[in-house]
Amino acid sequence: MSDYQTKSGLSVHSLLVDFVEKEVLPGLEVSAEQFWSGFAGMVAEHAPTNASLLAKRDAMQSQIDDWHHKYGPVSSNPQGYEFFLRDIGYLVPEPADFTIETGGLDPEITTLCGPQLVVPVSNARYALNAANARWGSLYDAFYGTDVISRQGDIAPGKSYNPARGAAVVDKAASFLDNTFPLSAGSHRDVTAYSVVEAGDSASLEITTAAGTTALKDAAAFVGHATNGGKFEIVLRHNGLHVILVIDKGSVIGGTHAAGLSDVIMESALTTIQDCEDSVAAVDAEDKVGVYRNWLGLMNGTLQDTFEKGGKQVTRKLKQDGVYTAPDGSELVLKGRALLLVRNVGHLMTTDAVLLDGKPIGEGLMDAAVTVLCAMQDKVNSRTGAVYIVKPKMHGPEEVAFACAIFGSVEKMLGLAPNTVKIGIMDEERRTSANLKAAIYEARQRVFFINTGFLDRTGDEIHTAMEAGPVLRKDEIKNERWIASYEDRNVLIGLACGLSGRAQIGKGMWARPDDMAAMMEAKGGHPNSGANTAWVPSPTAATLHALHYHQIDVFAAQHRRHNEAVPGLTALFSMPVQAPFALSREEITRELENNAQGILGYVVRWVQQGVGCSKVPDINNVGLMEDRATCRISSQAVANWLRHGLVSRDEVTATFERMATVVDKQNESDPLYRPMAENFQSVAFRAALDLALHGADQPSGYTEPLLHAARRKVKVRDKS
Repeated sequence: MSDYQTKSGLSVHSLLVDFVEKEVLPGLEVSAEQFWSGFAGMVAEHAPTNASLLAKRDAMQSQIDDWHHKYGPVSSNPQGYEFFLRDIGYLVPEPADFTIETGGLDPEITTLCGPQLVVPVSNARYALNAANARWGSLYDAFYGTDVISRQGDIAPGKSYNPARGAAVVDKAASFLDNTFPLSAGSHRDVTAYSVVEAGDSASLEITTAAGTTALKDAAAFVGHATNGGKFEIVLRHNGLHVILVIDKGSVIGGTHAAGLSDVIMESALTTIQDCEDSVAAVDAEDKVGVYRNWLGLMNGTLQDTFEKGGKQVTRKLKQDGVYTAPDGSELVLKGRALLLVRNVGHLMTTDAVLLDGKPIGEGLMDAAVTVLCAMQDKVNSRTGAVYIVKPKMHGPEEVAFACAIFGSVEKMLGLAPNTVKIGIMDEERRTSANLKAAIYEARQRVFFINTGFLDRTGDEIHTAMEAGPVLRKDEIKNERWIASYEDRNVLIGLACGLSGRAQIGKGMWARPDDMAAMMEAKGGHPNSGANTAWVPSPTAATLHALHYHQIDVFAAQHRRHNEAVPGLTALFSMPVQAPFALSREEITRELENNAQGILGYVVRWVQQGVGCSKVPDINNVGLMEDRATCRISSQAVANWLRHGLVSRDEVTATFERMATVVDKQNESDPLYRPMAENFQSVAFRAALDLALHGADQPSGYTEPLLHAARRKVKVRDKS
């Protein structure tokens, strides 16, 4: 125990003690004694409830398993199934109509609609990139992605392709014409953008070959400035800003009649700095690294230096932009996304802190330390709010528990009640089925509800594990329960008064290289009434921002607010298939696909501590993988194993065969250790165990097995 110090009856790892006392507390009106005694009291108060809630999950799952053994799939008796769920307390009475009461929120949450990033806060460079993704170059986003064809004369090459550049400028002009139309003519024909002063006000004058014109909506011009020799014109539409950069001396500006060298989009309005699914933090050392980066984001000191293009580059947080408004007043545009932090859920424990020699709930530690770090906020929330996204909660009782934890943190740190806001991840089945009641429990804190369809699918498979063989993953995506789940989230959120008060969000686009497909698909999110949606990169955020100019989200919400909420029968409609509905070839192909995906993700997690990465699938298409996607694949294999579609030997042989494929895909990584050379390696066994023992994992989560494997590797690498 030499690595631990005693603090108010807790055994706390020295790394965490030093971080809290030497890095976080200085400058705050919170003493070390106040923090540790408050933390110890919080742990003692909430640990028993945490344990009982987890036991309740297991008990309910056992009862559901028994029901399926007796009565088969839900489709055989939907009314009986719903009655059964009410009888065991899985379904709770729905509260009377209400409106959420959350106050003190930033406009990025309440009145602005736009993309949201999720990024592992453990990686300083990624964390900074995502925080700075409030602004992005539309020219770069068009040029560097498949939104513009990569074929023929306009294909990108190793050097700049002027033909592709011209296509980019033309496509950007189409956006400007649609979003900021001129009284006459097109932005393609503009030869000059000029700000004309007249007394105490200024206006935007636009010149084309046909003469002088203006914006149809003169109020869309909201500011201007000269920055670094570039003249910048600020426009606004649907609450989002667009900056026209005039620089005739640049390569692009020099080819444009008006010198328009770029169009800068307000992009990621909010970013979730993630302590959960996209990180691999398994011990005190890892957790302190996560917290240190979060602290640096809050106090504005986080930096990262790396090599790019043969040069040393230092990345830090962007400053706010200062412009002159048409009336001569100062217009300040925030340089960074509003930062939210995702804590871990209620399941996992951490030995960074011990109570009576036993690890405490990791979520308790996350709440106390991330809020403490946020008290150093100098650059983020204008209202002093602390935004915590809380994942993997099962039903209203667990939401209420999270709120109670946050209340205890506020009390121990001397914060006003409801300073800490909660984002409810609607990603577990019991929460989806009781969403109105879950929101009610958080009505004074809730700032966000979001459909996490990946974890939600994993939980659906696990909950119905005993019902029968699950469909293939691609088939599940088209089932009516998912459409019901997505609709219920929006419509219940609107009925609870979230419009104009809180975010209603949608899930991730998982193919970061397929931006043309994203643009085709993701416009459906704002059109559904969701005022934010997850994207996999800053570039994707810039592109997805176009959708929020095309679609007035508040109008979409108004259109939908009286729609009927889909009932529980649709929500519980996940079907099973007959054991012999698929051919052996189809079964083998699906098993290989799942095995390859699990291996490709797990090997990086376990060997290198990479919690989220772009992993090539079986067809070498890069997919964003995190624990949620791994949960789906492992549960799917475990389900087929449980129902005899595949055998244990077949699963093992397939994983061994796919290990060779994954080794080949990673051969250029100098840190990679091949798995096919040693099927007893920690990484390979962890991946295989997720499939062979997936049905026995709590709620089908991957964390327990992954954490244990990663800790083994860390111990080995240090010895």
